[in-house]
Amino acid sequence: MALTYKKAGVDIKKADKFVKGLKPLIKKTGAKSGIGTFGGFFEFAAKKYKNPVFVSSTDGVGTKLKLAFLAGKHDTVGIDLVAMNVNDVLCSGARPLFFLDYIATGKLDTSVLTNVVKGIANGCMQAGCALVGGETAEMPAFYKTGEYDLAGFCVGVVEKDKIIDGSGTKTGDAVIGIESSGLHSNGYSLARNVFSKSELKYFSRELLKPTRIYVKPVLSLLTAYGLGLTAIKGIAHITGGAFYGKIPRIIPKDKAFLIYKNSWPVPRIFRLMQKKGNIPEKEMYSCFNMGIGMVIAADAAKAQAIIKKLAQSKMRSWIIGTVIRGTGDIKLV
Repeated sequence: MALTYKKAGVDIKKADKFVKGLKPLIKKTGAKSGIGTFGGFFEFAAKKYKNPVFVSSTDGVGTKLKLAFLAGKHDTVGIDLVAMNVNDVLCSGARPLFFLDYIATGKLDTSVLTNVVKGIANGCMQAGCALVGGETAEMPAFYKTGEYDLAGFCVGVVEKDKIIDGSGTKTGDAVIGIESSGLHSNGYSLARNVFSKSELKYFSRELLKPTRIYVKPVLSLLTAYGLGLTAIKGIAHITGGAFYGKIPRIIPKDKAFLIYKNSWPVPRIFRLMQKKGNIPEKEMYSCFNMGIGMVIAADAAKAQAIIKKLAQSKMRSWIIGTVIRGTGDIKLV
């Protein structure tokens, strides 16, 4: 019997048909080039910028995918994939331009992966960036049946003199926390150890809520009259490492952030995990976002205006702390 690639587990024709079927989704994101070329194209409007700086990010969804496999729900993890990248790019004040994805699986299930890509396209539209291409790899025996992995890559742009890095933060500035939509895409290895398989299924709707995309609301802040760079000093995306791991990235070496833990409502799912898993308080704030998906360091006099502006985008936010003298660390009280 002659051996073929298809018999070895890789169906090229099926993959080609799958990719061609994605064209309408890709087009919705504003991508200018078609699928099938060796590279994705993006026409950069350089004349709109004086001294543009590109900002890039790459990330995945992590073990949250295990919940998607368990629940058989695949239409939101693509949003997570985009969010993890565009929110990081946003922290420098950059506008996301384009996105690429990488999907790897043991056996191509076109119905499942079409839902995944629908989520990716949805996320790109929420972020206002184009999905210019990607790669779908079928690797039999490498992944378990019914499983896949995702990775993404994003490029954004910001004017050089408008880069936000936290360096302008001063004592007395306000620390503003913007509401998360849940766990987002971090801490799932711990969450999956807290809950049993049946409990994970029961809470799957809550646990699979897609990561909130903050791009348009925060960019509207940066371009708002009287706000922007005059008010916003630093932006932190609360992902892996959470409060203790991510916020220090925007704290000057001679400052510290004093965070008041009772200044915002912590969603029930976090307290439930903490109690059931007997997880120490510091571990919770080192692993989970605890209801705060993004943190902004801003001029205290403009804090309420920022909160009001975010509310217009249906984003709840709170003053959760203040900037004090310190050594580039965070103090939660």
